[in-house]
Amino acid sequence: MKTKSRVLLLSATSGAGHVRAAQALEKAFLARGDCDVEHIDALQYVSKLFQRVYDKAYISMVRRAPELMGLLYERTDQPWHHLRPRLALDRLNTGPMIRLLKRVQPDLCVATHFLPAEIIAWLIAKGKLRAHNAIVVTDYDVHAMWLCRTVDRYYVAIEEAAEYLARIGVPREKLRVTGIPIDPLFAAPVNRIEARKHLGLDVEAPVILISAGGYGIGPVEQLVKDLLALKQPWQLVAIAGKAEKTRKRLEGLAKAAGKLPSGKPKLCPVGFTTEMDQYMAAADLMVGKAGGLTTSEALACALPMALIEPIPGQEERNADHLLEAGAAIRCNNLSAAAWKIATLLDDAARLNGMRDAARKLARPGAAAAIAEDALRLID
Repeated sequence: MKTKSRVLLLSATSGAGHVRAAQALEKAFLARGDCDVEHIDALQYVSKLFQRVYDKAYISMVRRAPELMGLLYERTDQPWHHLRPRLALDRLNTGPMIRLLKRVQPDLCVATHFLPAEIIAWLIAKGKLRAHNAIVVTDYDVHAMWLCRTVDRYYVAIEEAAEYLARIGVPREKLRVTGIPIDPLFAAPVNRIEARKHLGLDVEAPVILISAGGYGIGPVEQLVKDLLALKQPWQLVAIAGKAEKTRKRLEGLAKAAGKLPSGKPKLCPVGFTTEMDQYMAAADLMVGKAGGLTTSEALACALPMALIEPIPGQEERNADHLLEAGAAIRCNNLSAAAWKIATLLDDAARLNGMRDAARKLARPGAAAAIAEDALRLID
């Protein structure tokens, strides 16, 4: 009897998207039934100082110094430069991860973050790991930090990303355009009215879904106030993520906002949820940040987007691609965002065009496609 292949998924908690991508892949691999799968957070296998830098410092910088984040992103985006110094630093701080990989000896490693991808590539190059190395890029652009020499596959979101990698020296046979992996739930069509009934939302009022991201990052409260001040017959659903203080303040706003003619609340605050597929299916417009995972989920639901003040760096580049495709608008000034959103919602033809553009760009089956292709590397 043939032994099942062993697949190791490696993510990192420096941003919720890397973890969610790996969770989607875990579901896709498990659904096949022909391999054993394990998913680990790579930041649990690094030094404590390194963990704080990658995890806490990232969130802090995004919240307090986004311009610095953008500067660092641009300065470090130099393909094939500084590989050795970066590897030397990472090796010093990833001893537990290196020992784990040597002990487990998986057949296939799939990384949704560049840190474990780099360590895996080094171990394979040194003959200390026999695995195949697959990298899943979780944004629409490919930053230089994702680049490694010893890689079997790069899975990217769009054709332009694959062309870019090919032009800077990555062999085309190693490139696959699959989209960003999202939960397989998003591949199943959901009726809008049924989703609204399931969530207890108004079945007729336009629904605006405001998403702050998994860590509650973004100017949610002020935007909600501005939208409510327009006194339009909308129902606002504000996702606060893991930010409990934000959710509680939103609940206060909801009490003051009152109800729609149907008796449903004008504002529905939501904390961390595992039902984003239902909320996106129920919505007419998503308002939020330009993270790779959240926007890929919205595309899968053919949901137009209003992107609020994208974080300099990867979010700005994600926003550029979505704007170019016609699936989103960008609100650079928070003060005018509510007006811009209202103007869009008044233009049914434009909103329908954005919905069609989102549907065209969507790749809801990305996770299953990656699992199928990656396992072929072992055969």
